[in-house]
Amino acid sequence: MLEWRLEAYRRWLTMTEPTWARVNYPKIDYQDIHYYAAPKPKKTLSSIDESILKSSRPTRSSASPCVKSPFSKVSSPPPGGEPAANRKIAVDAVFDSVSVATTFQKELKAAGVIFMPISEAIREHPDLVKQYLGSVVPTSDNYFATLNSAAFSDGSFVYVPPGVHCPMELSTYFRINERNTGQFERTLIIADKGSYVSYLEGCTAPQRDENQLHAAVVELVALDDAEIKYSTVQNWYPAIPKEMAASTISSPSGATAAAIIQRSPGPR
Repeated sequence: MLEWRLEAYRRWLTMTEPTWARVNYPKIDYQDIHYYAAPKPKKTLSSIDESILKSSRPTRSSASPCVKSPFSKVSSPPPGGEPAANRKIAVDAVFDSVSVATTFQKELKAAGVIFMPISEAIREHPDLVKQYLGSVVPTSDNYFATLNSAAFSDGSFVYVPPGVHCPMELSTYFRINERNTGQFERTLIIADKGSYVSYLEGCTAPQRDENQLHAAVVELVALDDAEIKYSTVQNWYPAIPKEMAASTISSPSGATAAAIIQRSPGPR
């Protein structure tokens, strides 16, 4: 994995940032971006703070107040919360550079479905990650995909085994909390032969005076007779009143209130 990242970084150093017609934004200083940030734990724990581990990492079973608050603002169930109509939705919450909570993993595992942060999948399922990571969007694809390949820290990993219909919808919530922090999401979803999975991605950030960079790569791998229903909803802060959006996946998607949105490449 280290060599894979270093190869991407060396390639990125030789590349030139793309320019687009009728799109203006301040030049990005890539040396001034924080490439890693993690939510700070509380010093004291209470029954409502059980999601904070002694190792300063939230548990996988519930969410702390700092995690729950943004969910309430966007009317979305927090990790461990009950969605509308008691419908089960497994949620992976990624704040800044780390996944802080993932729900219903045991229930999904019973069905053979793997749903976990990609940082954990790299350790626990290295063969699967090695086989499919970069198979849809290679490190050489484009300027921001190459940067993502070098700098990504977390995102979601999904594997649905052959013939399995995922028993619940999956969702990942990405939020940029810290100032001057770039978020480099990497999501990899694999639907093996004859399987089905529905996945919703949501992205938000608090209002800031300065721009922030969210450079993400999502790879969807549907093998023979498999189906992936993928949707993304991005609700960033209102900044520069300019937007450029282009859907590249044949699935519902929407993005609002961002300074600039660019999606590439398209399906392969």
